[in-house]
Amino acid sequence: MYNPSTSAQRPVLILGEQDLTLEQIAQVASGKLQVSLTQNTAVLSRVKQAYDYIQQAIQEDKLIYGVNSGFGGMADVRISKEETEELQNNALWFLRTGTGKPIANEDVRAAMLIRAHSHLYGASGVRLALIERMILFLNQNVTPQVFEYGSIGASGDLVPLSHITGALIGADASYKVDFNGVEMDAISALEKLGLSPLRLHGKEGLAMVNGTSVTTAIAARNIYRAKELFQYTLEFHGAAMQGLNANPESFEPYIHQLKPHSGQINVAQKLHHLLAGSQLTRDHSYEQDELAQDRYSIRCAPQYLGPIEEGLTFIEQQITQEVNSVTDNPLIDFAEDKVYHGGNFLAQYVGIGMDQLRYYIGLLAKHIDVQIAMLVHPEFSNQLPKSLVGNSNRSVNMGLKGLQICGNSMMPMLTFLGNTFVDRFPTHAEQFNQNINSLGYGSALFARESLEILQRYLAIASIFAVQSVDLRCYLIHQHYCGNEAIAPQLKSFYEAVYQSIEKIPAKAEPMIFDDNQQCLSSYIQQIFDMIEERISRKND
Repeated sequence: MYNPSTSAQRPVLILGEQDLTLEQIAQVASGKLQVSLTQNTAVLSRVKQAYDYIQQAIQEDKLIYGVNSGFGGMADVRISKEETEELQNNALWFLRTGTGKPIANEDVRAAMLIRAHSHLYGASGVRLALIERMILFLNQNVTPQVFEYGSIGASGDLVPLSHITGALIGADASYKVDFNGVEMDAISALEKLGLSPLRLHGKEGLAMVNGTSVTTAIAARNIYRAKELFQYTLEFHGAAMQGLNANPESFEPYIHQLKPHSGQINVAQKLHHLLAGSQLTRDHSYEQDELAQDRYSIRCAPQYLGPIEEGLTFIEQQITQEVNSVTDNPLIDFAEDKVYHGGNFLAQYVGIGMDQLRYYIGLLAKHIDVQIAMLVHPEFSNQLPKSLVGNSNRSVNMGLKGLQICGNSMMPMLTFLGNTFVDRFPTHAEQFNQNINSLGYGSALFARESLEILQRYLAIASIFAVQSVDLRCYLIHQHYCGNEAIAPQLKSFYEAVYQSIEKIPAKAEPMIFDDNQQCLSSYIQQIFDMIEERISRKND
């Protein structure tokens, strides 16, 4: 059996003993956390009892949707006990319709973890062998190929989950997997693992494909990333405010205690902390020719960003609840000898959450855009050079003008992607059986796209922030080493940007001196990668 040498060195998550957290999902998805199945006999017993219940119901010809009936709008078709196994295995074939680019391996791994966790509640009717096989795939780094198009988030992620299931059981060589970075057919992967193909029993095909696990996996990783990018956005604002020679007075606790929204208070506290000890901000006194207070993008940052922080926290709670739920249909209560037909497979919570996430990302982008616009205008920046030009003695020097144009191309995209998607459901799906649906999968994919763009926009914004800090440092201290004057809490932000572009702060010149000395496109990518690495380190 294939056994990576690194597997024994990874910490272990015991599945089935407690709720999953988004951080654990992120760690398993990235391969930093191995998975082990609980040995709790009560958990293992209820999985077996649910499976046994279905097998007995088949023998007794007890009518159960999707076990001895057709699927969806064909639920009036009766299936004989001799055909029930064929029904489950055939489900993978008529659902084999995914198309587009493959989604990230990390998303598929997260989906397998969530699906395995869901089945351990003992309400789905699958064998322990299927759960164990998902765990084995995770630990051996075998990832089924799943495509970006195919789910409308009703009856769960039928098409994406069918691709996962077909690979898990080795239904056919046409199912592909990534085996430690090498693409191969699923049957060859099973042989390499020392396993044989499986046939699905009873309700197993329906239980495996009927649920929100892929949508929820993408959403879980999205909200985890979004919260990290939100914190990075606060650091950008903290650095930009120092470049703007802002007044920290707007973040004093007294103000926010009188309007005590939790998000507003938290953002104010964080910005107050990020500016503490800075040699680049103003105190509470004002010169005769100065504004008596900062403009809104500085002064109202807690009131603007506070609702976003609260919103992200609320979405995180909802996604975490979805992760720790059973989302297939029907559900088995073997203790009461009942089978319940319902709709836990509808990913509406996830879809609306991802719509809201994209809306919040658009709001963040607008605020970043305004801060950048402030930085490049001497009339609004407290006399920083136009377009943050470094070498003002060279007239052929446009500074960061082109960089702002690139950023301006992203901000409208992020606000556009902030539009709702879940309310655009088609009502004719699957013989009108799925006459409402969540479109959660598509909403989650759009949110992933928004986060990618936001991260690139933040890479651009980081250049503006650090350049402005260097220039402000010169205006106040007559040298460009901004790390010697920036607030101590933001020194790591400042130096990480410098390190990512392989430069060292110098007293003689700012980060960007002449506009023809560097490729800013390369800088954007390098800072983007730095932010990615920072998020990845959070999983360690």
